[in-house]
Amino acid sequence: MITRTYCPLAILLLLWSLTGVALAQTRTQPITIGLFGDTAYSQRERELLPELMAEMDSEDLAFVIHDGDIKSGGSVCSDEAFLDILGVFKASRHPLVYVPGDNEWTDCHRHSNGSYDPLERLEKLRTLFFPDDKTLGQRQFELTRQSRNPAFAAYRENVRWETAGVVFVGLNLPGSDNNYAGAQRGSGPSKEFQQRSPVVGLWLTQAFARARAIQAAGLMVVIQANPGFEAAAAGKAHPGYKDFLNQLRQETLAFAGQVVLVHGDSHQQQINQPLRDPATQDLIANFTRVETYGSPWMGWIKTTVDAKDPKVFRFEARPFQAKSFHKN
Repeated sequence: MITRTYCPLAILLLLWSLTGVALAQTRTQPITIGLFGDTAYSQRERELLPELMAEMDSEDLAFVIHDGDIKSGGSVCSDEAFLDILGVFKASRHPLVYVPGDNEWTDCHRHSNGSYDPLERLEKLRTLFFPDDKTLGQRQFELTRQSRNPAFAAYRENVRWETAGVVFVGLNLPGSDNNYAGAQRGSGPSKEFQQRSPVVGLWLTQAFARARAIQAAGLMVVIQANPGFEAAAAGKAHPGYKDFLNQLRQETLAFAGQVVLVHGDSHQQQINQPLRDPATQDLIANFTRVETYGSPWMGWIKTTVDAKDPKVFRFEARPFQAKSFHKN
């Protein structure tokens, strides 16, 4: 009988290599996630929100994403309103990633919203919802925040993470034309827009670069705003989204995998392919837009992510059926 002896270091290296293989395989295994947003707007929606969350909690999801607008555009932007929804998000059984919407910062100058300073409200959102480098929810995982770079320390809401052979990126790109004019409509680009827009553009560039570097099968971009694909196709692109759409188009054309843009804002749940190649006007086949449900409709999009599937992303609209009824 031949006996072999292994030094402890060799055994450790062997175990480490096997663990690395197992982790690599796990990272490319299919996952299922949940997408929702534009809720809660009314008192009734707020009462039903825990039921919607419970419905997603009952599924075997890797994580859920809320693509902005945690309140209506006419309700008060108070700390109490923010903390209320934050409590719901923290109670999620799954890790939860939140991207801010216009109703909770850019529109807070409105009298009906409490005449807040939008930039002060954005800072409050950053403090409450993005206090560290982890997701919200009872289970958490680590995110890469743009704020890790000291040059962009303020932009904690811009995030990136990788799993299942796909790169996910969240951007602070809200409705109300991306705060292009701020509170002063018709006065040209606001200072805030001019500062944030190139930072967001850089984060998107880096997300695509990362996806190419790891040969990701797909990339999912999450924003709050409907950037106006139809208006852009008609030559009437909104100024706050023109650069974003141009960049998204060029990056997608240069990417071998599938690209999905998830957004809310216009409250018309839809899944389609609205992005066109400017040279040919043909639809860009590797791009899909997913708009989540929005008030007064509640629901979520169950999404399967499978790097071995040619389409990578599969979507199933799940309209919410309340088990209880609450009067307004």
